Amino acid sequence: MRQIPIRPSLPAASPRRVPASAPPWRLAWLFAAPHRLAFAAAALVLATSALWWALAMLARWAGWAWPWNLPPAHAHALLMGFGFMPLFFAGFLFTAGPKWLGMPPVAALALWGPVRAVLAGWGVFLLGVHAPTPGVAPLLAALGLAAVAGGWSVLAWRFVGLVRASPVPDRVHATCIASAAAFGALLLWAAAGAVLAGEPAALRPLALAGLWGFVGVVYATVAHRMIPFFTAAALPALDAWRPQWLLVVFVASMAMQAVFAALEALAWPLPAWGWGAMAALEAPIAMLLLALALRWGLVQSLKHRLLAMLHLGFVWLGIAFALSALSHALLAATGGQLSLGLAPLHAYTMGFLGSILVAMATRVSCGHSGRALAADDLVWGAFLVLQVAVVLRLVAALWPAAAAPMTAVAALAWAVVMVGWALRYGRWYGQPRVDGRPG
Repeated sequence: MRQIPIRPSLPAASPRRVPASAPPWRLAWLFAAPHRLAFAAAALVLATSALWWALAMLARWAGWAWPWNLPPAHAHALLMGFGFMPLFFAGFLFTAGPKWLGMPPVAALALWGPVRAVLAGWGVFLLGVHAPTPGVAPLLAALGLAAVAGGWSVLAWRFVGLVRASPVPDRVHATCIASAAAFGALLLWAAAGAVLAGEPAALRPLALAGLWGFVGVVYATVAHRMIPFFTAAALPALDAWRPQWLLVVFVASMAMQAVFAALEALAWPLPAWGWGAMAALEAPIAMLLLALALRWGLVQSLKHRLLAMLHLGFVWLGIAFALSALSHALLAATGGQLSLGLAPLHAYTMGFLGSILVAMATRVSCGHSGRALAADDLVWGAFLVLQVAVVLRLVAALWPAAAAPMTAVAALAWAVVMVGWALRYGRWYGQPRVDGRPG
């Protein structure tokens, strides 16, 4: 399925020189390339959700009452897992995807309808979560999720169409991503149905399945394709080692964790042998991932900040599997009495997903704005603050007595990083490239 490029009129950009002062932000520039439109929408959801959760955690710490029509943890899981991630995916897939697949470029205007549906859906969802009239709240939240599901379904279907129409023989990575995108759409529709039916208990397994089976599969697939490639380009002494069996392990590991997480949410407590089996499967994956981080050039990458951000983010995936293995081993040994709580999950979400998001979105934003592929002091400092936020959140999970203040501080640090990132790079999406080239 081919998209017909539709180009709106754009402000003229000089191909010869970079203006002395930054040009004004113009809405029309969002339609110059798919990543501009989708990343701008994603940055808006990212900043809004970060501020929302930071305020919620500060309110909980201070003892302020907030109206919640869904359990806060479930609302948090849905918005953080399905909110900004799919929009960032859309920006990347409809910019890099056609090049991978040997297809014509996709016009940003062709994504405008589904992107609007996703943005409006999350706004309506939050109204439902905090509506002062509980009777109408489930309907609002369900309608919001349905709009998000519809928008993402259209985007996923269009990417599936690109994959199916592609003449390129090697479509393995794109097929993995398209399958995960379709799975994410199904989960979003199921979440909308669960809210409408008044079954909030179904939201946790759906959100966890999405974090691993949808978001995680996309991340792992892109990591397999891009991290060795970026590393070899910056450090020619290293080879772009990415055997196909490694991609199989990545995808299978994410699918396994999706099943484990959903199973725990649905059937807690599990028998000791179940937790023991999980630990036995997770431990070797953790060792493989940490060894792979070294094989891919973790130490060498530290000389290049933007590359180091990718590699350090990938290390968090190995740490998350290691913590999960330890937590399941403790559950098996103590009959479900002792575990690491939410520490493994937040090592995965804030550590791996959050760090890789900042690294990849920064790289795409720099490259497609005509700037150098580098992390300056501002973005590097933000990345380091993000690492501190991850550690604080892990400490909060492991130290129950200090959970409320530590969680609030971690959420505030996350908000500072993500709002700052969105303000800086969101400005670029509405301005012409600094090198005067189109796109």
